[in-house]
Amino acid sequence: MLMKRTPMRDYMLIALGALLMAIGSKNIYDPNQLVVGGVTGLGIILRSWIGMPLWLSNTLLNIPLFLAAWKFLGAKFIGRTLYGAAMLSFFLWLLPGVSLIPDGDLLLAAVFGGILSGLGFGLILIGQATTGGTDILAALLHIPFPQYSIPQILQVIDWGIVAIGVGAFGGIHALYAIISVYVVTKVSNGLMEGMHYAKAVWIITSEPTQISDAILQKLDRGVTGVHAIGMYSGKETTMLYSIMSNREITYLKDLVHEIDPNAFVILSDVREVMGEGFSREKPIPKSGSPAI
Repeated sequence: MLMKRTPMRDYMLIALGALLMAIGSKNIYDPNQLVVGGVTGLGIILRSWIGMPLWLSNTLLNIPLFLAAWKFLGAKFIGRTLYGAAMLSFFLWLLPGVSLIPDGDLLLAAVFGGILSGLGFGLILIGQATTGGTDILAALLHIPFPQYSIPQILQVIDWGIVAIGVGAFGGIHALYAIISVYVVTKVSNGLMEGMHYAKAVWIITSEPTQISDAILQKLDRGVTGVHAIGMYSGKETTMLYSIMSNREITYLKDLVHEIDPNAFVILSDVREVMGEGFSREKPIPKSGSPAI
Protein backbone atom coordinates (compact mmCIF):
# COMPACT_ATOMS: atom_id res chain seq x y z
CA MET A 1 0.00 0.00 0.00
CA LEU A 2 1.32 3.42 -0.96
CA MET A 3 1.86 5.73 1.96
CA LYS A 4 -0.83 8.40 2.03
CA ARG A 5 0.40 11.98 1.86
CA THR A 6 -0.55 13.97 4.94
CA PRO A 7 0.83 17.22 6.42
CA MET A 8 2.25 15.23 9.34
CA ARG A 9 4.06 12.89 6.94
CA ASP A 10 5.51 15.83 5.02
CA TYR A 11 6.76 17.59 8.15
CA MET A 12 8.36 14.38 9.39
CA LEU A 13 10.15 13.95 6.06
CA ILE A 14 11.32 17.57 6.16
CA ALA A 15 12.68 17.17 9.71
CA LEU A 16 14.48 13.93 8.84
CA GLY A 17 15.91 15.46 5.69
CA ALA A 18 17.13 18.51 7.62
CA LEU A 19 18.86 16.26 10.14
CA LEU A 20 20.66 14.31 7.40
CA MET A 21 21.76 17.53 5.70
CA ALA A 22 22.96 18.99 9.01
CA ILE A 23 25.06 15.90 9.69
CA GLY A 24 26.54 16.10 6.21
CA SER A 25 27.37 19.80 6.58
CA LYS A 26 28.57 20.03 10.18
CA ASN A 27 30.11 16.61 10.75
CA ILE A 28 31.53 15.86 7.30
CA TYR A 29 31.90 18.89 5.03
CA ASP A 30 32.93 21.53 7.57
CA PRO A 31 35.71 19.53 9.31
CA ASN A 32 37.15 18.61 5.89
CA GLN A 33 36.74 22.13 4.43
CA LEU A 34 34.55 20.98 1.56
CA VAL A 35 32.38 23.73 0.09
CA VAL A 36 29.68 21.92 -1.86
CA GLY A 37 27.38 24.85 -2.42
CA GLY A 38 24.27 26.16 -0.75
CA VAL A 39 23.96 28.54 2.14
CA THR A 40 25.78 26.06 4.36
CA GLY A 41 28.65 26.09 1.87
CA LEU A 42 28.82 29.85 2.12
CA GLY A 43 28.56 29.45 5.88
CA ILE A 44 31.62 27.19 5.89
CA ILE A 45 33.55 29.90 4.06
CA LEU A 46 32.33 32.58 6.47
CA ARG A 47 33.25 30.44 9.45
CA SER A 48 36.79 30.08 8.15
CA TRP A 49 37.04 33.85 7.56
CA ILE A 50 35.25 35.39 10.56
CA GLY A 51 34.32 32.46 12.79
CA MET A 52 30.55 32.79 12.32
CA PRO A 53 28.70 29.59 13.41
CA LEU A 54 26.96 27.63 10.66
CA TRP A 55 23.55 27.90 12.25
CA LEU A 56 23.80 31.70 12.41
CA SER A 57 24.98 32.19 8.83
CA ASN A 58 22.27 29.81 7.63
CA THR A 59 19.66 31.97 9.38
CA LEU A 60 20.95 35.38 8.27
CA LEU A 61 21.57 34.50 4.62
CA ASN A 62 18.05 33.16 4.19
CA ILE A 63 16.19 36.39 4.92
CA PRO A 64 16.29 38.04 1.43
CA LEU A 65 15.55 34.74 -0.31
CA PHE A 66 12.52 34.15 1.88
CA LEU A 67 11.18 37.57 0.96
CA ALA A 68 11.44 36.71 -2.75
CA ALA A 69 9.89 33.28 -2.23
CA TRP A 70 6.95 34.79 -0.36
CA LYS A 71 6.03 36.76 -3.48
CA PHE A 72 6.55 34.06 -6.15
CA LEU A 73 5.98 30.72 -4.41
CA GLY A 74 3.20 31.54 -2.00
CA ALA A 75 2.53 31.28 1.71
CA LYS A 76 2.19 27.46 1.74
CA PHE A 77 5.65 26.99 0.28
CA ILE A 78 7.11 29.58 2.62
CA GLY A 79 5.52 27.92 5.64
CA ARG A 80 7.07 24.55 4.91
CA THR A 81 10.36 26.01 3.78
CA LEU A 82 10.56 28.20 6.86
CA TYR A 83 10.06 25.06 8.90
CA GLY A 84 12.78 23.27 6.89
CA ALA A 85 15.22 26.15 7.30
CA ALA A 86 14.48 26.38 11.01
CA MET A 87 15.01 22.64 11.47
CA LEU A 88 18.31 22.80 9.59
CA SER A 89 19.54 25.71 11.71
CA PHE A 90 18.37 23.90 14.83
CA PHE A 91 20.23 20.70 13.99
CA LEU A 92 23.34 22.67 12.97
CA TRP A 93 23.23 24.25 16.43
CA LEU A 94 22.39 21.01 18.26
CA LEU A 95 24.85 18.56 16.70
CA PRO A 96 28.33 18.33 18.24
CA GLY A 97 31.19 19.52 16.06
CA VAL A 98 32.71 16.07 15.66
CA SER A 99 34.06 14.81 12.34
CA LEU A 100 32.64 11.49 11.18
CA ILE A 101 35.41 11.02 8.60
CA PRO A 102 39.10 10.32 9.33
CA ASP A 103 41.26 13.40 8.87
CA GLY A 104 42.50 13.87 5.33
CA ASP A 105 40.19 11.34 3.65
CA LEU A 106 38.59 13.82 1.29
CA LEU A 107 37.20 11.22 -1.10
CA LEU A 108 35.28 9.43 1.64
CA ALA A 109 34.05 12.79 2.93
CA ALA A 110 32.88 13.82 -0.55
CA VAL A 111 31.02 10.57 -1.26
CA PHE A 112 29.54 9.89 2.18
CA GLY A 113 28.64 13.54 2.68
CA GLY A 114 27.03 13.60 -0.76
CA ILE A 115 24.92 10.54 0.03
CA LEU A 116 23.66 11.97 3.31
CA SER A 117 22.99 15.42 1.86
CA GLY A 118 21.35 13.98 -1.26
CA LEU A 119 19.04 11.79 0.79
CA GLY A 120 18.20 14.72 3.05
CA PHE A 121 17.53 17.11 0.19
CA GLY A 122 15.40 14.55 -1.63
CA LEU A 123 13.28 13.88 1.46
CA ILE A 124 12.73 17.60 1.96
CA LEU A 125 11.63 18.06 -1.65
CA ILE A 126 9.25 15.10 -1.33
CA GLY A 127 7.82 16.94 1.68
CA GLN A 128 7.15 19.85 -0.71
CA ALA A 129 9.64 22.25 0.84
CA THR A 130 13.30 23.21 0.86
CA THR A 131 15.71 24.26 3.58
CA GLY A 132 15.86 27.78 2.20
CA GLY A 133 18.97 29.40 0.78
CA THR A 134 19.98 28.28 -2.69
CA ASP A 135 17.23 25.65 -2.47
CA ILE A 136 14.75 28.53 -2.68
CA LEU A 137 16.72 30.07 -5.54
CA ALA A 138 16.59 26.76 -7.42
CA ALA A 139 12.84 26.47 -6.77
CA LEU A 140 12.35 30.02 -8.07
CA LEU A 141 14.37 29.28 -11.23
CA HIS A 142 12.37 26.08 -11.74
CA ILE A 143 9.32 28.24 -12.53
CA PRO A 144 10.69 29.69 -15.81
CA PHE A 145 12.74 26.53 -16.54
CA PRO A 146 10.41 23.58 -15.76
CA GLN A 147 12.29 21.30 -18.18
CA TYR A 148 15.08 21.08 -15.59
CA SER A 149 14.58 19.45 -12.21
CA ILE A 150 15.24 21.41 -9.04
CA PRO A 151 18.32 19.28 -8.20
CA GLN A 152 19.75 19.97 -11.67
CA ILE A 153 19.30 23.72 -11.28
CA LEU A 154 20.75 23.54 -7.80
CA GLN A 155 23.78 21.71 -9.15
CA VAL A 156 24.65 24.68 -11.37
CA ILE A 157 24.26 27.10 -8.47
CA ASP A 158 26.37 24.89 -6.25
CA TRP A 159 29.17 24.79 -8.79
CA GLY A 160 29.32 28.57 -8.63
CA ILE A 161 29.64 28.47 -4.84
CA VAL A 162 32.27 25.74 -5.14
CA ALA A 163 34.26 28.13 -7.32
CA ILE A 164 34.14 30.70 -4.52
CA GLY A 165 35.42 28.02 -2.16
CA VAL A 166 38.56 27.61 -4.26
CA GLY A 167 39.85 30.92 -2.94
CA ALA A 168 39.22 29.87 0.66
CA PHE A 169 40.49 26.30 0.73
CA GLY A 170 42.34 25.68 -2.53
CA GLY A 171 41.75 23.72 -5.71
CA ILE A 172 42.14 20.21 -4.30
CA HIS A 173 39.27 20.64 -1.87
CA ALA A 174 37.18 22.18 -4.64
CA LEU A 175 37.72 19.17 -6.90
CA TYR A 176 36.50 16.81 -4.18
CA ALA A 177 33.59 19.16 -3.52
CA ILE A 178 32.54 18.82 -7.18
CA ILE A 179 32.42 15.05 -6.73
CA SER A 180 30.14 15.54 -3.76
CA VAL A 181 27.86 17.93 -5.68
CA TYR A 182 27.47 15.26 -8.36
CA VAL A 183 26.63 12.60 -5.75
CA VAL A 184 24.07 14.89 -4.09
CA THR A 185 22.33 15.48 -7.42
CA LYS A 186 22.25 11.80 -8.36
CA VAL A 187 20.97 10.64 -4.98
CA SER A 188 18.30 13.34 -4.64
CA ASN A 189 17.11 12.86 -8.24
CA GLY A 190 16.90 9.12 -7.73
CA LEU A 191 14.93 9.53 -4.53
CA MET A 192 12.48 11.98 -6.10
CA GLU A 193 11.96 10.02 -9.31
CA GLY A 194 11.37 6.80 -7.42
CA MET A 195 13.33 3.77 -6.34
CA HIS A 196 10.81 1.12 -7.45
CA TYR A 197 12.88 -0.14 -10.35
CA ALA A 198 11.48 -2.86 -12.60
CA LYS A 199 11.80 -4.24 -16.11
CA ALA A 200 9.52 -3.84 -19.10
CA VAL A 201 9.47 -7.03 -21.18
CA TRP A 202 8.49 -7.40 -24.84
CA ILE A 203 8.28 -10.96 -26.16
CA ILE A 204 7.91 -11.84 -29.84
CA THR A 205 7.15 -15.53 -30.10
CA SER A 206 5.33 -18.16 -32.13
CA GLU A 207 3.79 -19.44 -28.88
CA PRO A 208 2.15 -16.35 -27.35
CA THR A 209 -0.67 -18.28 -25.67
CA GLN A 210 1.60 -20.75 -23.88
CA ILE A 211 4.03 -18.06 -22.74
CA SER A 212 1.29 -15.68 -21.57
CA ASP A 213 -0.35 -18.51 -19.62
CA ALA A 214 3.00 -19.32 -18.00
CA ILE A 215 3.52 -15.67 -17.02
CA LEU A 216 0.01 -15.43 -15.56
CA GLN A 217 0.14 -18.73 -13.69
CA LYS A 218 3.77 -19.23 -12.71
CA LEU A 219 4.87 -15.61 -12.30
CA ASP A 220 1.49 -14.25 -11.24
CA ARG A 221 2.12 -11.20 -13.39
CA GLY A 222 -0.23 -9.47 -15.78
CA VAL A 223 0.54 -9.61 -19.48
CA THR A 224 -0.88 -7.73 -22.46
CA GLY A 225 -1.10 -9.05 -26.01
CA VAL A 226 -0.34 -6.53 -28.75
CA HIS A 227 -1.25 -7.28 -32.35
CA ALA A 228 1.84 -7.08 -34.54
CA ILE A 229 2.93 -7.86 -38.10
CA GLY A 230 6.40 -9.04 -39.07
CA MET A 231 7.34 -6.64 -41.84
CA TYR A 232 9.85 -9.09 -43.38
CA SER A 233 7.68 -12.21 -43.28
CA GLY A 234 4.32 -10.47 -43.46
CA LYS A 235 2.98 -12.81 -40.78
CA GLU A 236 0.63 -11.61 -38.07
CA THR A 237 1.47 -12.43 -34.47
CA THR A 238 0.72 -11.40 -30.90
CA MET A 239 3.55 -9.60 -29.12
CA LEU A 240 3.49 -9.91 -25.34
CA TYR A 241 4.15 -7.01 -22.96
CA SER A 242 4.62 -7.23 -19.20
CA ILE A 243 6.24 -5.45 -16.24
CA MET A 244 8.05 -7.40 -13.54
CA SER A 245 10.66 -7.00 -10.86
CA ASN A 246 14.37 -7.41 -11.54
CA ARG A 247 14.47 -10.62 -9.52
CA GLU A 248 11.96 -12.29 -11.85
CA ILE A 249 13.83 -11.68 -15.09
CA THR A 250 16.16 -14.67 -14.89
CA TYR A 251 13.26 -17.01 -14.21
CA LEU A 252 11.26 -15.43 -17.05
CA LYS A 253 14.07 -15.95 -19.58
CA ASP A 254 14.39 -19.61 -18.59
CA LEU A 255 10.62 -20.02 -18.83
CA VAL A 256 10.43 -18.42 -22.30
CA HIS A 257 13.42 -20.39 -23.58
CA GLU A 258 11.82 -23.64 -22.40
CA ILE A 259 8.61 -22.94 -24.34
CA ASP A 260 10.07 -21.25 -27.43
CA PRO A 261 13.88 -21.28 -27.84
CA ASN A 262 13.53 -18.95 -30.84
CA ALA A 263 11.54 -16.27 -29.01
CA PHE A 264 12.79 -12.68 -29.22
CA VAL A 265 12.88 -11.03 -25.78
CA ILE A 266 13.42 -7.29 -25.27
CA LEU A 267 14.12 -5.85 -21.81
CA SER A 268 14.17 -2.20 -20.76
CA ASP A 269 14.47 -0.39 -17.45
CA VAL A 270 11.38 1.05 -15.82
CA ARG A 271 11.33 3.43 -12.87
CA GLU A 272 8.57 4.31 -10.41
CA VAL A 273 6.13 1.45 -10.99
CA MET A 274 2.89 1.83 -9.03
CA GLY A 275 -0.08 -0.45 -8.89
CA GLU A 276 -1.04 -3.99 -8.02
CA GLY A 277 1.97 -6.22 -7.50
CA PHE A 278 4.42 -3.33 -7.18
CA SER A 279 3.30 -1.51 -4.04
CA ARG A 280 5.61 -3.84 -2.17
CA GLU A 281 7.76 -6.81 -3.10
CA LYS A 282 6.49 -10.31 -2.40
CA PRO A 283 8.91 -12.84 -0.89
CA ILE A 284 10.62 -15.39 -3.10
CA PRO A 285 8.51 -18.57 -3.05
CA LYS A 286 10.12 -21.87 -2.18
CA SER A 287 10.62 -24.95 -4.39
CA GLY A 288 12.14 -23.05 -7.26
CA SER A 289 9.17 -20.75 -7.84
CA PRO A 290 9.95 -17.22 -9.06
CA ALA A 291 10.05 -14.07 -7.01
CA ILE A 292 6.93 -11.97 -7.45
